[in-house]
Amino acid sequence: MQNLTFESAWSKTISNKDRKQIERAFSDAVFDTVNSIYLSPLWQAINHKNHLLITVLIHNTTQQDLSFHNTKMRYIEGNQIVAEHSFTIPSLVIEPQTSMPWTFIFPVDSMRIRAALKNGKLEIVDSE
Repeated sequence: MQNLTFESAWSKTISNKDRKQIERAFSDAVFDTVNSIYLSPLWQAINHKNHLLITVLIHNTTQQDLSFHNTKMRYIEGNQIVAEHSFTIPSLVIEPQTSMPWTFIFPVDSMRIRAALKNGKLEIVDSE
């Protein structure tokens, strides 16, 4: 059974409104198959440094821990790649059968086009 968990810093700082939105996204999530990684979009924004912030609910339905070590991620709107960047996040380990919210921060130089911040999705790029 899939469990929702929050990284400790998130748990301490997240607003009640955002927590409820994440809990709703978790309860609405449908998993087609087991042993996969799913990313449910939550929200996206541009910060004061013009970095693209993409917040998702990461669903690890596998039987192994999930970590991000030089993991290439893409943010796509429609059929256009908006940004692409490789992430290494030593502090992030998502246990098996666990879902966790996370914000991926794409630096300015990773953006190919200006983000509309609508109807976007984040995906993990398979090794090529």
